[in-house]
Amino acid sequence: MKSACVAAALLLGALSVGAAGKKDPVSFSHNDWELVCDNTRTCRAAGYQAESGVSEPVSMLLTRAAGPDQAVEVQLQVGGEGDVKGPLRFKVGKASVAGLKPDTATLDAQQVRAILPELLKSDEATVTANGGKKWTLSLAGLNAVLLKMDDTQGRIGTPGALVRRGTKPESSVLPALPAPVVNIVKPPKARPGDAALPARIFPSLDIAAVKEQCNNSTDLSAKSLDVVRLSGSKVLLSMGCGMGAYNYSSLLWIANDKPPHAPVSLEANGDFDDKDASVTSAMKGRGIGDCWSSETWHFNGTTFVRTGASGDGMCRGFAGGAWSLPRYVSRLVDAAAPPLTPSKP
Repeated sequence: MKSACVAAALLLGALSVGAAGKKDPVSFSHNDWELVCDNTRTCRAAGYQAESGVSEPVSMLLTRAAGPDQAVEVQLQVGGEGDVKGPLRFKVGKASVAGLKPDTATLDAQQVRAILPELLKSDEATVTANGGKKWTLSLAGLNAVLLKMDDTQGRIGTPGALVRRGTKPESSVLPALPAPVVNIVKPPKARPGDAALPARIFPSLDIAAVKEQCNNSTDLSAKSLDVVRLSGSKVLLSMGCGMGAYNYSSLLWIANDKPPHAPVSLEANGDFDDKDASVTSAMKGRGIGDCWSSETWHFNGTTFVRTGASGDGMCRGFAGGAWSLPRYVSRLVDAAAPPLTPSKP
């Protein structure tokens, strides 16, 4: 049986004075569990089957928003070959939950209260389906990850802490931080003559710098450049840059549609979507795509600002990734939409 005290000792070196007050996103992993807390202090802990074990893919996600008296949400999913027949049964220690959906199951509040204490003092949990199919969820690292979650949200020593409870008032728990608001400006339709812009703007680019950054720069020309309109006077330039076995990257610039074009390189990279004026970069860690990282930027009328980032760091056999673990979130507002007015009583 595991000891919360042992897990706490493992993590104490990683906890620093004042760490809970930081606004930066937090990422932490230990054994078969990982934690990501975003810039609003919402935390998500994901655990999987043991990396060296024989179980087919299984994962549990624990999500908790910041602030006093916030409940823990628990989701469970299984993977592997073949169809899963009938409902699932989850068992850990003395607790058992039956009737769970075979795809992604969300446990209710009563079920969460039943399994949480058993998760914290057990080494593993099992999921079984009709027909005898079985998955084994490793709990190695769970206590350390949940202690880090408590620390990030300022819960250590409070009644609501998951690992190290105490008598400090719940009012001392750190509040949720507001997500940054980004006003997005959607681009207009292309103008007559925009098709000729690549040839006109290409000579303004620093081609030597492009060749230093890209691995497919042997045949650079205006044909390599894509141009889309962002506003009445600004355009977005895009050029394919890095190509690997299963990942792709690009270089982006904002330029004037008339001389001097003065292209300015962007931190953003990836594919542009004119429906919401966004650029998204997505990278998968392995060919089967069982772990991903992604970042998104939106056009605010002047430049592209980061609006989202997520990723799971453990490649444990779920094609497409088991969960999306946000590291950065924002609230998008359509700048063209009329402001909301409060309704009259």
